[in-house]
Amino acid sequence: MELELEEGWVEAELAGDFPELGLVHTPLEARPRKTPRDVKERLRALADRYTGGKVIHMRQDAVPWAYRVFSRQVGIDPDTDRTPVERIAVERLRHGGLESENLVDDALTIAIAETGVPVFALDADKLVGEPGLRPARPGERLAGLQPLSARQLVVADEARPVAIVLGEVADDAGVTWDTERMRLCALRVKGVPPIAVEEALWIAAETLYT
Repeated sequence: MELELEEGWVEAELAGDFPELGLVHTPLEARPRKTPRDVKERLRALADRYTGGKVIHMRQDAVPWAYRVFSRQVGIDPDTDRTPVERIAVERLRHGGLESENLVDDALTIAIAETGVPVFALDADKLVGEPGLRPARPGERLAGLQPLSARQLVVADEARPVAIVLGEVADDAGVTWDTERMRLCALRVKGVPPIAVEEALWIAAETLYT
């Protein structure tokens, strides 16, 4: 399997404030489907490694810590709006495991839990041009419905915001059962080595091709 990793654009002012900020993405010829047994087993094994002690000390690890620092720098309280890897950890503690949903969500969960890097999937055929990073503009809404606060950081294509950075994906840009092509995306911030970002995308892609 080969992946064509691409660097998303970052609006100039944002790049000036955060020189190491980036969005790495790759096209994927994959469709959503039910999770096969071996991926469910991998999810269960991963949950077994997420002990209470690991979760408590996880935020001190270099990669999770880097996203916590970035969250605070852009006005997000990571103790209230948890980073993706911490959301997974809390879910594991609450439910006693990591529940399987579908192959796409499970692949993303595995990639995030294994690396700490936020990874998400977009429907490639719903994008207008290439995705990148910028602040929200006055009056913009996610999927035309959810208001975005001024200067809130978003992932956007050439037409509109398609996701909130470290948050949710727009309903009109996310993967559905009708999706035929995806674009996997990973957020890179200061303190996170490029190899970790690449690994997260590889893990997600490899799982989707299972």
